[in-house]
Amino acid sequence: MTTAVFPGSFDPPTNGHLSIIQRACQIFDWIDVVIAVNADKKYLFTQEERFGLMSELLKPYKNVSLHICNELIVNYAKKTGAKVLLRGIRNSNDFAYEFDLSLMNHTLNPDIETLFIPTEQKYVIVKSSSIKELAQLGGDISSMVPSVVDEALRKKFA
Repeated sequence: MTTAVFPGSFDPPTNGHLSIIQRACQIFDWIDVVIAVNADKKYLFTQEERFGLMSELLKPYKNVSLHICNELIVNYAKKTGAKVLLRGIRNSNDFAYEFDLSLMNHTLNPDIETLFIPTEQKYVIVKSSSIKELAQLGGDISSMVPSVVDEALRKKFA
């Protein structure tokens, strides 16, 4: 059985994230979606809120589990026996960043391979930081995030 790990902050979860998960479910036997927790990062949503949102969004997927991780993702993968890290990329800037990170992760754990999944064209501009800014200013984010996330963002900025 091939397990892949899809890590991210998911602050907030976007339609782009869900697209990657949906597509990965057709390739891998099992997907561990991992909410990264980094004490040095400032999040809009708490880890519990992000877990709650993602739990709701992942209900339709039968071969996906959700976890919270506050350690190096390669260590998490090693503990769980996963051999693949999935990373979504929107553009060449994402690729450059993710490529460097994949080299670092492979150095830390040579058993881990990183696979890049390019976003669908309609999600190229979907970026969590931009979504938060738009939501804060009252912009329409309904095409970028699921309705439960849209609602949670509106409550945060009310």
